[in-house]
Amino acid sequence: MSRCGLLLAAGRSTRFGAENKLLTPFRGQPLAAHAAEAMATVPLDHRLAVVADPAVAALFGGFEVLTVNDPDAPQSASLALGARRAVELGATRLLVALADMPLVDAKLMGAVLDRGTDNAASAATDGTRAMPPACFSGPLIEALTKLSGDRGAASLLANLPPDRLVAAPPSALVDIDTAADLKQASASAD
Repeated sequence: MSRCGLLLAAGRSTRFGAENKLLTPFRGQPLAAHAAEAMATVPLDHRLAVVADPAVAALFGGFEVLTVNDPDAPQSASLALGARRAVELGATRLLVALADMPLVDAKLMGAVLDRGTDNAASAATDGTRAMPPACFSGPLIEALTKLSGDRGAASLLANLPPDRLVAAPPSALVDIDTAADLKQASASAD
Protein backbone atom coordinates (compact mmCIF):
# COMPACT_ATOMS: atom_id res chain seq x y z
CA MET A 1 0.00 0.00 0.00
CA SER A 2 1.35 3.41 -0.99
CA ARG A 3 -0.32 6.58 0.26
CA CYS A 4 0.18 9.83 -1.62
CA GLY A 5 -1.01 13.32 -0.75
CA LEU A 6 -1.79 15.96 -3.35
CA LEU A 7 -2.29 19.66 -2.64
CA LEU A 8 -3.82 21.66 -5.47
CA ALA A 9 -2.33 25.17 -5.46
CA ALA A 10 -2.35 26.32 -9.08
CA GLY A 11 -5.52 28.41 -9.10
CA ARG A 12 -5.64 31.79 -10.82
CA SER A 13 -7.33 33.65 -7.95
CA THR A 14 -9.49 35.54 -10.45
CA ARG A 15 -12.33 36.15 -7.98
CA PHE A 16 -9.95 37.24 -5.22
CA GLY A 17 -8.44 40.26 -6.93
CA ALA A 18 -5.05 41.27 -8.27
CA GLU A 19 -2.93 39.43 -5.70
CA ASN A 20 -2.40 35.67 -5.46
CA LYS A 21 -4.76 34.59 -2.70
CA LEU A 22 -2.50 31.67 -1.74
CA LEU A 23 0.17 34.17 -0.66
CA THR A 24 -2.23 36.42 1.25
CA PRO A 25 -1.61 36.48 5.01
CA PHE A 26 -3.97 34.40 7.12
CA ARG A 27 -3.29 33.78 10.82
CA GLY A 28 0.25 35.06 10.47
CA GLN A 29 1.39 33.14 7.41
CA PRO A 30 0.51 32.74 3.73
CA LEU A 31 -2.90 31.14 3.18
CA ALA A 32 -1.52 28.04 1.41
CA ALA A 33 1.00 27.38 4.20
CA HIS A 34 -1.82 26.12 6.43
CA ALA A 35 -2.75 23.27 4.08
CA ALA A 36 0.93 22.47 3.51
CA GLU A 37 1.59 22.23 7.26
CA ALA A 38 -1.50 20.08 7.81
CA MET A 39 -0.63 17.62 5.03
CA ALA A 40 3.01 17.48 6.18
CA THR A 41 1.92 15.74 9.39
CA VAL A 42 -0.42 13.18 7.78
CA PRO A 43 1.20 9.72 7.46
CA LEU A 44 1.89 9.59 3.72
CA ASP A 45 4.58 7.98 1.59
CA HIS A 46 4.69 10.87 -0.91
CA ARG A 47 3.52 14.49 -0.89
CA LEU A 48 2.85 16.38 -4.11
CA ALA A 49 1.84 19.99 -4.73
CA VAL A 50 0.64 21.33 -8.08
CA VAL A 51 1.44 25.01 -8.49
CA ALA A 52 1.57 27.71 -11.16
CA ASP A 53 3.39 30.47 -9.22
CA PRO A 54 7.04 29.97 -8.12
CA ALA A 55 6.37 32.03 -4.99
CA VAL A 56 3.65 29.54 -4.00
CA ALA A 57 5.98 26.61 -4.75
CA ALA A 58 8.33 27.93 -2.07
CA LEU A 59 5.68 27.16 0.57
CA PHE A 60 5.86 23.42 -0.09
CA GLY A 61 9.15 22.30 1.39
CA GLY A 62 9.23 18.50 1.61
CA PHE A 63 6.72 18.18 -1.23
CA GLU A 64 7.46 17.20 -4.81
CA VAL A 65 6.33 20.30 -6.70
CA LEU A 66 4.66 19.89 -10.09
CA THR A 67 4.14 22.99 -12.21
CA VAL A 68 1.19 23.86 -14.42
CA ASN A 69 2.54 26.00 -17.23
CA ASP A 70 -0.79 27.22 -18.61
CA PRO A 71 -2.26 29.85 -16.24
CA ASP A 72 -5.66 29.38 -17.88
CA ALA A 73 -5.73 25.60 -17.44
CA PRO A 74 -8.89 24.32 -15.71
CA GLN A 75 -8.78 22.80 -12.22
CA SER A 76 -8.99 19.32 -13.70
CA ALA A 77 -5.62 19.84 -15.41
CA SER A 78 -3.93 20.29 -12.01
CA LEU A 79 -5.72 17.29 -10.60
CA ALA A 80 -4.85 15.14 -13.62
CA LEU A 81 -1.18 16.20 -13.44
CA GLY A 82 -0.95 15.24 -9.78
CA ALA A 83 -2.85 11.99 -10.33
CA ARG A 84 -0.52 10.98 -13.16
CA ARG A 85 2.47 11.47 -10.87
CA ALA A 86 0.72 9.49 -8.12
CA VAL A 87 0.17 6.63 -10.57
CA GLU A 88 3.88 6.76 -11.49
CA LEU A 89 4.69 6.53 -7.76
CA GLY A 90 2.46 3.45 -7.39
CA ALA A 91 -0.12 5.12 -5.16
CA THR A 92 -2.99 2.92 -4.01
CA ARG A 93 -4.57 5.88 -2.18
CA LEU A 94 -4.44 9.54 -3.13
CA LEU A 95 -5.46 12.16 -0.57
CA VAL A 96 -6.43 15.36 -2.40
CA ALA A 97 -6.73 18.70 -0.60
CA LEU A 98 -7.04 22.30 -1.73
CA ALA A 99 -4.49 24.92 -0.71
CA ASP A 100 -7.24 27.54 -0.40
CA MET A 101 -8.98 25.64 2.43
CA PRO A 102 -6.80 26.81 5.36
CA LEU A 103 -9.02 25.51 8.15
CA VAL A 104 -8.81 21.86 7.05
CA ASP A 105 -6.44 20.36 9.59
CA ALA A 106 -4.29 17.24 9.70
CA LYS A 107 -6.84 15.44 11.86
CA LEU A 108 -9.54 15.79 9.19
CA MET A 109 -7.12 14.88 6.38
CA GLY A 110 -6.05 11.79 8.33
CA ALA A 111 -9.64 10.76 9.04
CA VAL A 112 -10.52 11.01 5.33
CA LEU A 113 -7.42 9.01 4.41
CA ASP A 114 -8.32 6.32 6.96
CA ARG A 115 -11.98 6.18 5.88
CA GLY A 116 -10.94 5.33 2.34
CA THR A 117 -9.60 1.95 1.33
CA ASP A 118 -7.46 0.75 -1.52
CA ASN A 119 -10.76 0.02 -3.33
CA ALA A 120 -13.12 2.77 -2.16
CA ALA A 121 -13.04 6.57 -2.11
CA SER A 122 -13.86 8.78 0.86
CA ALA A 123 -14.35 12.49 1.45
CA ALA A 124 -15.22 15.14 3.97
CA THR A 125 -18.79 16.36 4.17
CA ASP A 126 -20.45 19.45 5.53
CA GLY A 127 -23.65 17.43 5.93
CA THR A 128 -24.99 18.20 2.48
CA ARG A 129 -22.28 17.18 0.00
CA ALA A 130 -19.01 15.33 -0.37
CA MET A 131 -16.05 17.66 -0.76
CA PRO A 132 -12.29 17.96 -0.27
CA PRO A 133 -10.28 16.70 1.33
CA ALA A 134 -11.02 13.47 -0.50
CA CYS A 135 -9.22 10.17 -0.83
CA PHE A 136 -9.26 8.19 -4.05
CA SER A 137 -8.41 4.52 -4.44
CA GLY A 138 -6.22 2.94 -7.11
CA PRO A 139 -8.89 2.58 -9.84
CA LEU A 140 -10.22 6.09 -9.21
CA ILE A 141 -6.73 7.60 -9.26
CA GLU A 142 -6.50 6.45 -12.85
CA ALA A 143 -9.89 8.10 -13.55
CA LEU A 144 -8.54 11.38 -12.17
CA THR A 145 -5.83 11.37 -14.83
CA LYS A 146 -8.53 11.67 -17.50
CA LEU A 147 -10.67 14.48 -16.03
CA SER A 148 -11.38 17.67 -17.95
CA GLY A 149 -13.13 20.97 -17.22
CA ASP A 150 -13.42 23.04 -14.03
CA ARG A 151 -15.46 20.67 -11.88
CA GLY A 152 -12.53 18.55 -10.75
CA ALA A 153 -13.49 15.29 -9.10
CA ALA A 154 -16.98 16.26 -7.91
CA SER A 155 -18.61 13.68 -10.18
CA LEU A 156 -16.49 10.92 -8.64
CA LEU A 157 -17.57 11.92 -5.13
CA ALA A 158 -21.25 12.63 -5.79
CA ASN A 159 -22.58 9.17 -4.87
CA LEU A 160 -20.35 8.14 -2.00
CA PRO A 161 -22.23 6.13 0.61
CA PRO A 162 -22.57 7.67 4.10
CA ASP A 163 -20.00 5.29 5.59
CA ARG A 164 -17.34 6.80 3.30
CA LEU A 165 -17.96 10.39 4.45
CA VAL A 166 -16.23 12.15 7.33
CA ALA A 167 -18.42 14.84 8.91
CA ALA A 168 -16.78 18.19 9.53
CA PRO A 169 -18.20 21.54 10.64
CA PRO A 170 -18.95 23.74 7.61
CA SER A 171 -16.65 26.39 9.09
CA ALA A 172 -13.70 23.97 8.78
CA LEU A 173 -14.44 23.39 5.10
CA VAL A 174 -14.48 27.00 3.98
CA ASP A 175 -12.91 27.52 0.56
CA ILE A 176 -11.33 30.96 0.14
CA ASP A 177 -12.31 32.33 -3.28
CA THR A 178 -12.88 36.01 -2.52
CA ALA A 179 -11.56 38.66 -0.15
CA ALA A 180 -14.91 38.43 1.67
CA ASP A 181 -14.36 34.68 2.19
CA LEU A 182 -10.97 35.43 3.71
CA LYS A 183 -12.44 38.05 6.03
CA GLN A 184 -15.18 35.65 7.15
CA ALA A 185 -12.69 32.81 7.74
CA SER A 186 -10.44 35.15 9.72
CA ALA A 187 -13.36 36.15 11.92
CA SER A 188 -14.40 32.54 12.56
CA ALA A 189 -10.82 31.51 13.31
CA ASP A 190 -10.51 34.04 16.12
